Amino acid sequence: MTGFVTDERYLAHDTGTGHPERPERLQAIWQELQQRSLWSRLYHIRPRIATTEELGLIHPPEYIRFVQRSVPRQGIVWLDPDTALSPHSYEAACLAVGGVLEAVDAVLSERCHNAFCAIRPPGHHAERNLAMGFCIFNNVAIAARYAQSRHDINRVLILDWDVHHGNGTQHIFEEDPTVYYISLHQYPLYPGTGRAEERGRGAGEGFTLNVPLPPGSGDEEYCHAFQTQVAPAVARFQPKLFLISAGFDAHRDDPLASQRLTEETFRWMCQQTLQWAHQYAHGRCIAVLEGGYALAALAHSVAACLEELLSAP
Repeated sequence: MTGFVTDERYLAHDTGTGHPERPERLQAIWQELQQRSLWSRLYHIRPRIATTEELGLIHPPEYIRFVQRSVPRQGIVWLDPDTALSPHSYEAACLAVGGVLEAVDAVLSERCHNAFCAIRPPGHHAERNLAMGFCIFNNVAIAARYAQSRHDINRVLILDWDVHHGNGTQHIFEEDPTVYYISLHQYPLYPGTGRAEERGRGAGEGFTLNVPLPPGSGDEEYCHAFQTQVAPAVARFQPKLFLISAGFDAHRDDPLASQRLTEETFRWMCQQTLQWAHQYAHGRCIAVLEGGYALAALAHSVAACLEELLSAP
């Protein structure tokens, strides 16, 4: 059974007119899943508000208090040039984290085999003490540390195929050999990090793999990178839990980047990841929504991945 986390309360995170990370992203996904008759096949997991202690697995108390104090009574304030905060944004951000943690609990307690979290705001650009790139809290990073502390999972692999490099996730774990961070991303592109030479530091050296791909890369280039770089890294690490930072903005229709993927390549990457999860992690795999800003392309790509999650061994 495949778990699915989403909630109408995520729509209350108001980013303003014209912002690409908008509530309609989730609504497009919901509509597509219902049209394909996938909605009723999913094990629906209700998210909860993450506690400050859970946020504190990654983010320091002074940063959490800063976000709380920054919430406006009305209108929108900006934590950085791209990251909006409106009256319900803090609740939505805590709900995004809590939704992923509920998915971790469900998968690791075997209530479901794998899961997809259709949440917002996204998270992989959020540093320990800095919001950026639409992201307030680092959902996947908190989930990785939660799985380790709550469920005694000693090796977590985070696979990030968002078109933008997940600078926050990399920096959080770059000295940690228990969390392997792998990113395939367009380079050069925002935020400017993610060179192949960035491999981690100290005890974590060799536990970061960046696969920067030039603008215009498509299905063939991504599949080749999976087979020649990602697969050997997974085999060496043999993780006990897979977390996917599932951004769909490398799609050929996306307005924020220049890659040329189709939804069938997202399906294939999900399928490959699930095969590795079956081989090394008893099938335990949780995908967490990051980017993807062309509504139809996003919805079709998420649906393709959910079809693979539902049919996983």
